[in-house]
Amino acid sequence: MNQMLQARGWTAADLVARFGPLPLERMRQPPTPGTATEEDVERLDRKGERLCELIEGFLLEKTVGYEESLIAAILIIRLGRFVEKHRLGRVSGEAGMLRFAPGLILIPDVAFVSYERLPKGKRARGPAAPDLVPDLAVEVLSEGNTREEMEQKLRRYFDAGVRLVWYVDPDRSEVRVYTSVRKHKKLGRKDTLDGGDVLPGFKMPVRKLFEDLED
Repeated sequence: MNQMLQARGWTAADLVARFGPLPLERMRQPPTPGTATEEDVERLDRKGERLCELIEGFLLEKTVGYEESLIAAILIIRLGRFVEKHRLGRVSGEAGMLRFAPGLILIPDVAFVSYERLPKGKRARGPAAPDLVPDLAVEVLSEGNTREEMEQKLRRYFDAGVRLVWYVDPDRSEVRVYTSVRKHKKLGRKDTLDGGDVLPGFKMPVRKLFEDLED
């Protein structure tokens, strides 16, 4: 890996400075780190290999464990019922790749896209990563994520036009609700998570996300 990075003018220290001390096995190669394209993402998808996000020419394997998947599933069910009842749009899960901008493909653990953002108000069809920017993006944090990685992802979400971001932290049993890069609030087990201006009327107790994870 170090040789491939250096061939592109990168070092392991450069990688840590950009993404934090993430496990090097998350950096998919080939292609040489820093040279990956959207075609590489499509190729991996066709081969049925692990999902990867494309960020600045790097392929980063998506980190999702069993517990994180359980939490995402709870949100998908809750959000899906609410969105369907009120005919608001579509909810996707942890395999839903989205093209936020040229050369930027991200995979929120849960995403809500309003009908206003869907082409002709219908589900996107065609490429594995359609051109869709969700109204709400949810990330369930895992051990493999780094602070630098998630801070950068937060900026990318809002730069692309995401209106609301939830960072769910199983270790702390809390949800950080972001309405901008600089504005957020922390919710604990005793609090209630709501949809704000994006999903007005949606509410659920935060404790419901973590009940099945208790020892």
